[in-house]
Amino acid sequence: MNINASYIHLENILFFAHHGVATQETIVGNEFYINLRLKVGFAHAIETDAVEDTVSYADVYTLLKEEMGVPSKLLEHVCGRIAERLFRDFPAIEEVEIKLSKRNPPMGADIDAAGVEMFCTRA
Repeated sequence: MNINASYIHLENILFFAHHGVATQETIVGNEFYINLRLKVGFAHAIETDAVEDTVSYADVYTLLKEEMGVPSKLLEHVCGRIAERLFRDFPAIEEVEIKLSKRNPPMGADIDAAGVEMFCTRA
């Protein structure tokens, strides 16, 4: 079998964190959602059935939780930190696609969420 591409994804992960430009946001906090797609060659894991031969999404979640716990003004900064750390901690990751959304941002609009999305490859 030829595997053209393989991905691990985590969808709609909910975090409560203290990111935002306004002082109120960093004090009160807000809900954030992350959607993550990681390009990982896991052909060997298909054969071995061993978590060591892939990227554990439980370990990825732990990394996300740690990074979301570090307050930042900009969601762009949070995404950049997450992507850099994913590449550093998991050598098998070839590409990262991440979407980070803030629920009901304080901007005087009737809006579910606002956020950022980025796609990057290993340098």
